[in-house]
Amino acid sequence: MTFFRLDASILPATSASRALGDRVEQEWTAAHSDSTVVRRDIAAEPISAEVWRAAVTGGFTPEDERSPEQRDARALASTLADELISADALLFDVPLYNYGPSQHFKTWFDVAYTDPRIDPKGTALQGKPATLITVIGGNYAPGTPKEGWDHSTPWLRRVLEDVWGLDLRIVERPFTLVGVNPALDDFADLAASLKEQAEQDATRSGRELAELRAQRSA
Repeated sequence: MTFFRLDASILPATSASRALGDRVEQEWTAAHSDSTVVRRDIAAEPISAEVWRAAVTGGFTPEDERSPEQRDARALASTLADELISADALLFDVPLYNYGPSQHFKTWFDVAYTDPRIDPKGTALQGKPATLITVIGGNYAPGTPKEGWDHSTPWLRRVLEDVWGLDLRIVERPFTLVGVNPALDDFADLAASLKEQAEQDATRSGRELAELRAQRSA
């Protein structure tokens, strides 16, 4: 049994997304202690955008005519897809940066997406249980002054849930910059409440992933 975890935070020592991801993983390993956890830290080991270009162009090039760069890129795409396909459950820890998705995650997705097994015609990931952890420095929820400024979470949901067909649950924690940015000091109580709620959601999500896998094995 295999659990796949992807982290995208560039600040691992203080990462709110990783802390929530730890809760999900703990619930999984508590239920499946003999499982293997496959990790990919795309912030520590980012994938170059040039790899995506080579993977795409390699897909339109006969195999015996591909350049070394194209062959390497296609091989990496296959590896990334293998990690997803072989896992029994998936976890994605992806903070919002500058109002959009992490560039590391976008490139990782773009490269993996060139593998035909998980492109729009593929069904290898259909129904696989997954959790998305997303954390936001401010708060862009309905009714807030910057409502709609989160251009990451909707995109992540679209590609993970609608494109790949994952059975997705989302854990979101806003206001992670409260206590860091003085302009947000007035929201300390709300931020604490939202943090507690996110922690509960992460624990529940991890438990659901473990239970779903156990049910499918029964």
